[in-house]
Amino acid sequence: MWGVPIDDSRRILALAVVLSTLAGYVDALGFITLGGFFVAFMSGNLTRFSVGFADAAWAHAATAAAVIGMFVLGCALGAVVVHLSDRRRLPVRTTVLAVVSGLLIVGAVAATVGASTVAVGAMLLAMGAENSFFQRDGEVTIGLTYMTGALVKMGHRLAGALFGGPRWAWLRHFALWAGLVVGAVTGALAHHWIGLDALWFAAVLSAALTVTVHLRIDRATRRPQLS
Repeated sequence: MWGVPIDDSRRILALAVVLSTLAGYVDALGFITLGGFFVAFMSGNLTRFSVGFADAAWAHAATAAAVIGMFVLGCALGAVVVHLSDRRRLPVRTTVLAVVSGLLIVGAVAATVGASTVAVGAMLLAMGAENSFFQRDGEVTIGLTYMTGALVKMGHRLAGALFGGPRWAWLRHFALWAGLVVGAVTGALAHHWIGLDALWFAAVLSAALTVTVHLRIDRATRRPQLS
């Protein structure tokens, strides 16, 4: 899977599913808060911008453009973090997740004090940066906040299975999609319960995942016997 040994591929899949679940959760909170704009899924925002522009709904188009712009800044931030971590020999995955966690904590604090605009901005930056977790050689190898590619690959793997290909290869792409769905449903329910303060759950999950990745993956892979 993804060109790595089987034990590593299972670990990668587990991480990807958890991060997709986190993205779905945060996206649902943002979608409700913004009244129909996404903080993780930019294709939908691009369509909303285009329709708003065509209908001369300038406020609508401006909101979509601002959201997309903040997300792109988050992607750039994640790429910068990866680059600087490589240069300074820091654990890249841990550092990326630490930045994502920090942004989500800022967003959660902002939500608690009623600064929803700041909270949404922090969520957008966090979701953009999260996509750098699986960056390699300047390219993102696994998309975490959008599932169109995963659904396309799932369809292709299903077709391949009909013609003698791996029977269950489609399941890994389904798992990513399912993680996003579970996260989005949970996020919507949490927002109905406590509003945007539900962002604290995402911040805690991201922080816990940061510690886990540091202790179980980045630190382990730096041991001489495992290198």
